Amino acid sequence: MTLWAGITAAFGTLGMIVAGWFAARATREAAAATAEATQAAAQVQVAPAQRTADLSVLQATVERVDKENGELRTKQSRLESLLRAFSWSADRWCRQMTRAGIEPEPPHPLVEEYNRTGV
Repeated sequence: MTLWAGITAAFGTLGMIVAGWFAARATREAAAATAEATQAAAQVQVAPAQRTADLSVLQATVERVDKENGELRTKQSRLESLLRAFSWSADRWCRQMTRAGIEPEPPHPLVEEYNRTGV
């Protein structure tokens, strides 16, 4: 009987070692799976906040660009008005010179083009 008790004890010990190894392996895999799940959950929770931050940056950029475009349009309109006024003035002076018998210099080609096309 002692032989059988020794064999049973040896197999029991070996079984405990194998069971411990499987348990350690399962625990390690469970810990890795838990870590992955925790990381995925953290990313899901951070995503809306990141999207909100991205949206606020985009909105601020759009507002800034709209403001700059408005300012540029105002400047361009003002410059076009100034160019038109100067063109009318130069045309008036040219007619005055012609009536007075003074032949004015021919205008610059860009001025000719503007007078012809308005652009």
